[in-house]
Amino acid sequence: MTRQSRRSAGTLLVLFPTAIYGGVSLLRMLIDDPAYQANPLRQDLWRAGHAHAGVLLLLALVTLRYVDEASLSDGWKTFVRNAVPASAVLLPVAFFLSVLSADATEPNPLINLAYVGAVLLAAGLLALGIGLLKDEDRTTPAAGPDAARATIPASSAGD
Repeated sequence: MTRQSRRSAGTLLVLFPTAIYGGVSLLRMLIDDPAYQANPLRQDLWRAGHAHAGVLLLLALVTLRYVDEASLSDGWKTFVRNAVPASAVLLPVAFFLSVLSADATEPNPLINLAYVGAVLLAAGLLALGIGLLKDEDRTTPAAGPDAARATIPASSAGD
């Protein structure tokens, strides 16, 4: 894993407790906050924000394991390293901040951050997928204790 990917992964892991905190906060509001319980829109968007945060943070960590293997330019690798994690922040922020008021009946304009996050997510995943498919036939050098055995042609392996 490159230094850039490792740094991004470390940052995501440091951010991950915020998703855990969000789950605890939702639980407390479900139990102790009648205003939260009385607003289905707020409940739905906050639940969506929490779910998107956790899933997208995990997806961002997974993509970092693949980005260094993709046949992409350094610029595209940087884009993927930033786009997918940015979506993991923008989508939940859009859901949470668009209904901060306990009596909100519709999301405020900050909900539009969700569209920005969705576009970044789609573009980052598409770029990574293309980069991984681009050189399908490319083989990486074998490493480790089985490296010598991996290079022996099948016809001579039994000799």
